[in-house]
Amino acid sequence: MSHDEMYMCRAMELAQKGLGSVSPNPMVGCVIVHGDTVIGEGYHQQYGGPHAEPNAVAAVKNQDLLTESTVYVTLEPCAHWGKTPPCANLLVEKKVKKVIIGALDTNPLVAGKGIEILRAAGVEVVSGILEQEVRFQNRRFFCFMEKKRPYIILKWAQTADGFIARKNFDSEWISNSLSRQLVHRWRAEEDGIMVATNTARYDDPQLNVRDWAGRNPTRIVLDKHRALDEKLNLFDQSQATICYTGDYSEKRENLEFVALGEKFDLGAILKDLYGRRIQSLIVEGGTKLLQSFIDQNLWDEARVFRSDTVFGEGIEAPLLIGKIEHETLIGNDKLAIYFRNQ
Repeated sequence: MSHDEMYMCRAMELAQKGLGSVSPNPMVGCVIVHGDTVIGEGYHQQYGGPHAEPNAVAAVKNQDLLTESTVYVTLEPCAHWGKTPPCANLLVEKKVKKVIIGALDTNPLVAGKGIEILRAAGVEVVSGILEQEVRFQNRRFFCFMEKKRPYIILKWAQTADGFIARKNFDSEWISNSLSRQLVHRWRAEEDGIMVATNTARYDDPQLNVRDWAGRNPTRIVLDKHRALDEKLNLFDQSQATICYTGDYSEKRENLEFVALGEKFDLGAILKDLYGRRIQSLIVEGGTKLLQSFIDQNLWDEARVFRSDTVFGEGIEAPLLIGKIEHETLIGNDKLAIYFRNQ
């Protein structure tokens, strides 16, 4: 591993700390090096707060060293005014010697403009260091920017004999308590979480992060014919919730009913979520909804728990054909991770 790759790896470690806190912005980390010494580090900590570069610059005790320093940043410095000033301009102002970038920012507001600002000011710029790794780390952001839809994670638990629930729709405790806690951590990392009518009715889920520390995702319920009882947990207004219906619209505190009319399909729902800046989405069920995402190739990642529980009969789990990228044991559950070929 080269020195450039080593420092970029460190910048990626820092960037990862922003997962679940910076959306719809990307995760970004920054390391400032003088000679062979790291003199400043920072990352984007919270949406609306300072970006990685100003945080790293502020951490440098002797600001005079910046003119002879190299800045490693996972993503191209921004070039526009948003919630904060342009980071490219800050680096120019500080007269840094060199900027090494992991990946270009494909947000149309940036898209090479940050590099142009730096080079126009005489700053040496190198890009593409660990580019694929950086793009994978920010796969939610890049999917949102380039595909104009949320990054979609399918998640379910199934028995050893391939069922997601019993015939009466009871699916409680197929996976173990450690797996369920891991799911709560995942919820804190994503913007939205989706279920369809039967899952909402029979499981009465809360879809929050009560077993983990972090923000609750926006709950997304599909109820075309408005068949669900509003006494269900999903409608308790305890966290942001969107319910998609065929013909009913209403807005309350933390609860919005959105009528899609005849265009009640996944494409229309994802388009609306994109407009609401929901950058990533966990789809939790049920089988029909999950299979619809699979059949329409509208998924990016799948996380499947397989327990040693046996039902004998019940509602079959979705059929997903693909290569398992990662597999690990969570207690007595086996977790398989799939990524769809792009």
